[in-house]
Amino acid sequence: MSDPLSDLAAGSPLNEWMRKRIGAYYKSRGKKALDIVDQGRVKRYRDFFVVVGDTGEYVVEDEFCSCDDFLHRGGRCAHILAVKMARITGRFELIDLWYHEDLAAGPGGTAL
Repeated sequence: MSDPLSDLAAGSPLNEWMRKRIGAYYKSRGKKALDIVDQGRVKRYRDFFVVVGDTGEYVVEDEFCSCDDFLHRGGRCAHILAVKMARITGRFELIDLWYHEDLAAGPGGTAL
């Protein structure tokens, strides 16, 4: 079975058939990644992507993620898969800031 993300990048739509392929190919990580994208939890900052996960925000850059699953197990975690899907489909929130600037703004968006 070919990588469904390659087919998605080649123009295949993210329809129910593709969702089933992603789930079959990537198992639970693929299903979780689809949920992340569907829930709009992928953010693109000037410097990298951030995924709002179940227990925090995770920095994703290429094939790296700051989550425990990636750091301990290695390989593609659900956050990396979600960013790849979001990039291909354009389904991410664009934040025109450097990530550290958004953190420094704190609640309410005013710089500390």
